[in-house]
Amino acid sequence: MMISPKKLIKLARKWQRVASLRRKRISLPGLITSSAAPVADKGHFVVYTADQRRFVLPISYLSNQIFQELLRMSEEEFGLQGNGPITLPCDAVFIEYAVCLIQGCVDRHLQEALVMYIVSSRCSSWSHSLHHGQISQPLIVCSC
Repeated sequence: MMISPKKLIKLARKWQRVASLRRKRISLPGLITSSAAPVADKGHFVVYTADQRRFVLPISYLSNQIFQELLRMSEEEFGLQGNGPITLPCDAVFIEYAVCLIQGCVDRHLQEALVMYIVSSRCSSWSHSLHHGQISQPLIVCSC
């Protein structure tokens, strides 16, 4: 059976529209989403934490050493999900702390120290300890 070029073009356009709609619908399982799923504003990206909190962060944070390491750890732990959200392997408390450090323009050496700490102890266990006052090593002070 032959399909006319006109009909073939029409089908191709329909499939492109369907494919573009599917790409825009990225959500976590269990979250209630509306037909107009919230997306990040221009110049921002969205990440989720292990405790399923959503953060909208400036793209400039992608050049920060802390977030680069968190994204590397995310890839190791969860793999690269082309059709799902980026999930960081730490909880919201840790992300809030990291954002506070970045916004406070903390010295690069202190940020490097935090990255080394992340790598050596995994941020999810670190932030759990922070929540319960169990950290025996000195913390980087954040005044946010």
